[in-house]
Amino acid sequence: MIKIGIVGVRGFSIVSAVKAMPEEAQITAMCDLSEAALDEAKERIGLEDSQCYRIYEDMLEKADIDAVVIATPMQLHVQHAILALRAGKHVMCEVTAGITMDELWWLIEEVEKSGKIYMYAENYCYMPEVQLVRSMVKKGMFGEIYYGEGEYTHECSSLCYGDNTPAGKPTWRHFWQMGKRGAFYPTHSLGPVMQWFDDDRVVAISTFSPGRHNEWGLRGDDLTQTLCQLESGKLVKIRVDTLSPRPHCMTYYSIQGTKGCYEAARGLGDVAKVALDTDEDPKGHENWRSLWDNYRDLLPERYKDEAGKDAGHGGGDYYIVADFIEAIKTGVQPELNVYKGAEWTSVALLSELSVMNGGKTMDVPNFRKNMPYSEQIIKL
Repeated sequence: MIKIGIVGVRGFSIVSAVKAMPEEAQITAMCDLSEAALDEAKERIGLEDSQCYRIYEDMLEKADIDAVVIATPMQLHVQHAILALRAGKHVMCEVTAGITMDELWWLIEEVEKSGKIYMYAENYCYMPEVQLVRSMVKKGMFGEIYYGEGEYTHECSSLCYGDNTPAGKPTWRHFWQMGKRGAFYPTHSLGPVMQWFDDDRVVAISTFSPGRHNEWGLRGDDLTQTLCQLESGKLVKIRVDTLSPRPHCMTYYSIQGTKGCYEAARGLGDVAKVALDTDEDPKGHENWRSLWDNYRDLLPERYKDEAGKDAGHGGGDYYIVADFIEAIKTGVQPELNVYKGAEWTSVALLSELSVMNGGKTMDVPNFRKNMPYSEQIIKL
């Protein structure tokens, strides 16, 4: 039985997932500065007063936990992860992994020294549609894929000022998200697409912006487009857009291969679709087919059961927790390990320099085990 402590109210997203695996894991502690959040934890999770903490270090020292789920504001992620690792706890951390390049190198070193599991909680990678397309990619149905797109369009201006703050008082998002230049929050777009490119990695990025047009005077770009060059020479384009006035479309993806393509739904009755050449239809790339109507049976087996049906992100939150628990049990780092977390997060951090220098191409470090100090640099 893996005993989990949650820090931060966004961690409530895993409650239904953990409750669906009662023999594997249990939430035994909660930490948040808000008394209201702790009261909610008592009600939703069934915690006692003694299992609720206002001070994070107290939870690490006193609570009966094996692992910590970090769901605090992004500028606290590395600080909270390092404290947990040094306290001998496994870590699953929400995105992004850090907010500076130095933090990413600190984080990698601490994970390697600790010997504990670190999982980067990019839950969009676990959504059923992403996994269905990944299954089709592995079967070679798209041929060799050479181009991908991911878009996170999510109008978030209302999150700059919290419901529980005095009028006009900015939240952390005002500064650390909408106050940042570049593709500050790229991994919901990038992560799923990169999984379709197997073990390829991002080696260089260039980020472009059409300028600021929002009425709030926020420092961040209204939107950015980032081109990611992969080690194989292939190309991925991602859009991060949290201020443009438009309907939400947080999970738009597409890939292009030598035998056809896939595009996610965009809205207004659109559906996920593919166009594929097959032996029976060598011109299949000329006609769209519904992804789910035609290829549902290729969904990975574990997504076909009912275990995660009540968890968020189409059940994806259940499977990411399941993989975290399995990694702890086996002692084997998960697929979404600290190196992938660092690589995908670095796209955000390097994009700040790129966009402020006219789309300058920035090299992405090769994040890996025992990375030498001489490579822990930003190349200009």
